[in-house]
Amino acid sequence: MSPSTQRFDSESLAAIDGSSYIYIKAGSKPHRAIVIWVVVVERRVFVRSWSLKSRSWNRVLREDPLAVIQVGKRKYRVRTVRTRSDRLKKLIDRAYMKKYGTGGISRFAKDMSGSKSRATTTELLSLSK
Repeated sequence: MSPSTQRFDSESLAAIDGSSYIYIKAGSKPHRAIVIWVVVVERRVFVRSWSLKSRSWNRVLREDPLAVIQVGKRKYRVRTVRTRSDRLKKLIDRAYMKKYGTGGISRFAKDMSGSKSRATTTELLSLSK
């Protein structure tokens, strides 16, 4: 982890974990905010892309790992890191199903644990001010 990044503090983690969704503006160039799902696993923040379109927020982050997320009224500057750990990905699968796996959205939660979305697993690291 570089000195400019850090994990989120407890208050921010609670806000992120308690939120049904966050907004993300991917990359350092102007980009509209997109609503995405988010989970907290082992006190770390993770997101996955459901849509794999060529101009998706996730693809923007592959080239430019900087972003701004908004949780409620609070904004955070973040740096993104692709997650390679299969152990973490399994925990993240479970976290998505626990948080989003009921009601009408459950089919999307199942998709988020599919191989295509799973391959987009990304950790959000807070940029220090």
